[in-house]
Amino acid sequence: MSIALDGYDMVMFGMGRLGSFSWPPVAAVAGAGAGAALAYFIPSVLVLPTFWKDPPESLPAKTCRWHAATTHPEVALTFDDGPSVDTARTLDVLDELDIQATFFVLGTQMCSHPDTVLEIAARGHEVASHGFEHRHHLLSSPRAIRLDLATAVQTHRDILGRPPRFYRPTYGQLCVATLVEARRHGMEVVLWSRWGKEFAESEPAPVLRRLEPGLVPGAILLLHDNDVSCRTGTGALTRRVLGPLRRSLEDKGLEPVTLDRLLRRSPSRTEESAGQTGAG
Repeated sequence: MSIALDGYDMVMFGMGRLGSFSWPPVAAVAGAGAGAALAYFIPSVLVLPTFWKDPPESLPAKTCRWHAATTHPEVALTFDDGPSVDTARTLDVLDELDIQATFFVLGTQMCSHPDTVLEIAARGHEVASHGFEHRHHLLSSPRAIRLDLATAVQTHRDILGRPPRFYRPTYGQLCVATLVEARRHGMEVVLWSRWGKEFAESEPAPVLRRLEPGLVPGAILLLHDNDVSCRTGTGALTRRVLGPLRRSLEDKGLEPVTLDRLLRRSPSRTEESAGQTGAG
């Protein structure tokens, strides 16, 4: 796959601006380019902790988060890729089970279903960003990533009247541009501590088995309540999972809440809150 680079891209790859770029010997260019490219893609390893039994809480300065460091009996249930025509069904099931959740939505889907986005918020759930288009950041230029996040944030402003606080990159993959642009828009990058991989199953049982070991205070759970980027039937299966999952959480004394509420309990927010109080 070929990617056209402009001045912004060259800066992100550590090669200077096009206007002031001078051409050193070929070997030096190749070596510098390889080193810059390697450094640029290093953040992609941040998805690896999502496969660990006990992922860390987060990197410093909210660079990337996998779960909340809290002893309060709360977890965050998150859904990716929506909204879709099936989201209303998901909202009804969540109401029946008394579950608050966070929806990491795509900008393209928000534009197709703006009323559903408003309904998600009206029912007490949180709307976070999954970018504008469902594209892999490791296959995108820095400029494309910049435009994607900027468009996604503007779509949130246009529909909800406010920017999103949290951002999850598609496929959980990051590069330097992902982190830079998320920070530019004041969004905290949030991955997950346990995911159900329901898109690979046809029955709830294996999905629940994957989630079960990670049902601990501070957990961030990932599911898909739609078929936007998953195989047909994924959303329906997820809705079948929610009832047994709710009972399992109750058995463990855990309450499903929004990410915002979960992170209020996290020590990483304490210093920020103290600073705001002192500034007042």
